[in-house]
Amino acid sequence: MSERAAPFYCPYCGDEDLRPSEEGHGAWECRSCSRAFRLSFLGLLAPGTSANPPATDGGTS
Repeated sequence: MSERAAPFYCPYCGDEDLRPSEEGHGAWECRSCSRAFRLSFLGLLAPGTSANPPATDGGTS
């Protein structure tokens, strides 16, 4: 598996008319809303960590 995954829809307008951009790796253009965006992989989370930290009650316990 050598190809990268492509986005299915624009993160701004939701349309599916996307084209790779000439701006470089991970850059895409939406022909519907005329926006350009870049996708990148940030890394892996450490085991046992959550992407959303637990909410606190403001310290009133």
